[in-house]
Amino acid sequence: MSYKIEKISGDASFREFYRVQKNTKSSILVLAKKDKYKNIFTYCAINEILNKNKILAPKVINNFKQDNIIEISDLGKKSFCEFIKNKKNKIPEYKKLIELILKIQKIKLNNSYKFNNKIIRFEKHSLKNLHKESDLFFNWYLSYKIKKKKLARIKTEIKKELNEVYKKLYFKNIYFVHRDFHVSNIILSGKKLGLIDSQDAIIGNPLYDLASLIDDVRVNLSKKNQDILFRYYIQKSKFLKKDQLNLKNDFDILSVQRNLKILGIFVRLLKRDGKSNYIKYLPRTWKLLEVRLKNSIFDRLKKVINKNISIKKMKKFRFK
Repeated sequence: MSYKIEKISGDASFREFYRVQKNTKSSILVLAKKDKYKNIFTYCAINEILNKNKILAPKVINNFKQDNIIEISDLGKKSFCEFIKNKKNKIPEYKKLIELILKIQKIKLNNSYKFNNKIIRFEKHSLKNLHKESDLFFNWYLSYKIKKKKLARIKTEIKKELNEVYKKLYFKNIYFVHRDFHVSNIILSGKKLGLIDSQDAIIGNPLYDLASLIDDVRVNLSKKNQDILFRYYIQKSKFLKKDQLNLKNDFDILSVQRNLKILGIFVRLLKRDGKSNYIKYLPRTWKLLEVRLKNSIFDRLKKVINKNISIKKMKKFRFK
């Protein structure tokens, strides 16, 4: 039997991935450098839950937990991102992802599961969690532009208004949320769609994964196509259809929250981890933020932002 091991490109985490070719079969080795609980136990537990609910996700082949390594099934080499970027008509394919989100949302995720003699607990996407994520914008993005003393005041003022906005979220945190549902985390496995990178799953708002998909910085969807996909979600999500205004408000709030987080994460990846390939997405992230901030629900927040920082200058920020 012949073996071939090849390192493959990773994600924004502290994990390393290797494709192992054994004759005609292949698998993936995942090395978790940090946070073994989340990157091994939680990841495996969520994939097990997904597979039990007929959603394709990697299955554990071997678990070398003592070495922080797992071997999982290989869903394939082609991501939805590679598949979709050169297609002129993206809508039919994106609709399949909308349907996948709705399928995921029907899963009743319990607060805790037992996996491999470990208790895996799932948090709710609380107000505290929302702030913890959007704080990355202040702590990493703004910290390289604004002096520390001034930054503390700005952070306090903007966070106060963000808090008021987050409190306006309408839908309850009762849905399975993948939390990183974007085109690079969907794998084309034959005719099926496979879902990877699920270790951050949480019990949260149904609009979060939709915002991750439609307002994805990796693909430049037109506003027209974004609106078509949003309406398709409303049409298909019969259990939410009557709350269209609240759907739109929750979508915009969570898109703003997520993209503030992304701005911070991408700068952190550059400054802390030496990963510069995400910086190219910053202009698109700002564009998405500006579009969603047009919703009147953000009027007070925009006033505070404009008083304290110039978005125009922030967008022109150059990282060394």
